[in-house]
Amino acid sequence: MTMAWVRRNYRVPAKRGGRVEYTGAGRPEFGTIRSARGGRLMIQIDGSGPTMPFHPTWCLHYLDPGASEVPL
Repeated sequence: MTMAWVRRNYRVPAKRGGRVEYTGAGRPEFGTIRSARGGRLMIQIDGSGPTMPFHPTWCLHYLDPGASEVPL
């Protein structure tokens, strides 16, 4: 399943290279979308090595390309 499939079926603005904030681990973590596989987004969390699969709607906040990642 492609990135376009993920966008269409989950109604999310996912795109390769897009930035996300993941909050499912008890604290916010930022990452970059690298690809899509089997209906999941493959995201590389900042500071970690390989990509990991994430459900497109579970604890993910899609960041605006021009938005700051740190609240002011």
